[in-house]
Amino acid sequence: MNSQSSTKTIVATGLGAAVFLVLFMYVKVPSPVPETNLQIAYGVSSFFAAVFGPVAGFLVAFVGHALSDFIQYGSPWWSWVVASGVGALITGLCAKKVAPAVEEGRFNTSELITFVIWAVIANAVAWLVAAPVLDIVMYSEPASTSFLQGVTAFGLDSIVSCVIGAILLKAYASTKTGKGSLSKDI
Repeated sequence: MNSQSSTKTIVATGLGAAVFLVLFMYVKVPSPVPETNLQIAYGVSSFFAAVFGPVAGFLVAFVGHALSDFIQYGSPWWSWVVASGVGALITGLCAKKVAPAVEEGRFNTSELITFVIWAVIANAVAWLVAAPVLDIVMYSEPASTSFLQGVTAFGLDSIVSCVIGAILLKAYASTKTGKGSLSKDI
């Protein structure tokens, strides 16, 4: 990674965390399960992870979620903050295949499938394993409540990550000039 690329990633990570924070605080739809919402912010973190890689994705979700909890409640709920970061980190593993195509102006079926597979795996690890297990270990939460919230978050966040993330990736790719798309008129 050259210094221009790393500067771009640092700036994008800061911007992503700020957007995640605002969306996480103000754009959410409550689910029937207490303390579990449909959060549009997860689409943003999956987008940043797919374009800028796993570390950027982790920081966008982790920092955005932690600051949101701190501002709203005075203290982060660390089990879910960690799960948010882990989900974006794993989603970012698709960046080696997805990011180069997007930077060339392409987000086709192949990139979409890769992105969706990684996003669903990421949400499964984050919400079916990390969040409930950490809730039980760190906060002595009841297992039944923790896993119900985890299953709900997995479903909601998988949908948001895949749909919103794919829309953002397609839109971002459309702003890029494709390789070999310019021709010289003689």
